[in-house]
Amino acid sequence: MEALRVGTGFDVHRLVDGRPLVLGGVDIPFERGLSGHSDADVLTHAVAGALLGAAGLGDLGHHFPPGDAQWKDARSLDLLQRVVALLAGAGWRVGNVDATVICERPRLAPHVAAMRRALADVLGVPAEAVNVKATTTEGLGATGRGEGIAAQAVALVERAGAPA
Repeated sequence: MEALRVGTGFDVHRLVDGRPLVLGGVDIPFERGLSGHSDADVLTHAVAGALLGAAGLGDLGHHFPPGDAQWKDARSLDLLQRVVALLAGAGWRVGNVDATVICERPRLAPHVAAMRRALADVLGVPAEAVNVKATTTEGLGATGRGEGIAAQAVALVERAGAPA
């Protein structure tokens, strides 16, 4: 039985007026937020998708359908906590996560440390096991035009009980 697995995750949401911007569980001061059924935290969604994929547990939409009223305006960190519990139930624990947020604005560097801590707290790993980067698309595409924000993540999971 394998002791390690890797998964990838990706998410993108449109920027809209009248919503707060939440990334990695952190409220980011900005004039627009992300549209979605939950708080639309693309970073947390990408991380959760990567973890689910690594453990072979499907995708975020399967576990938290966007049409289901119980997930309306849900805090994505709470969804991520449920994903961690699903992993544990299947015999997996989080090893590490590496994620990238893709947007032109706002500038995310001042918030990266807080995002790492918030994600690490929910994942049950040290902040050093969660890496968050931010990049732009140099003005190209929907993220480059400021229409939305995207995120991608890679996660390593380990068999629970295996030496760390």
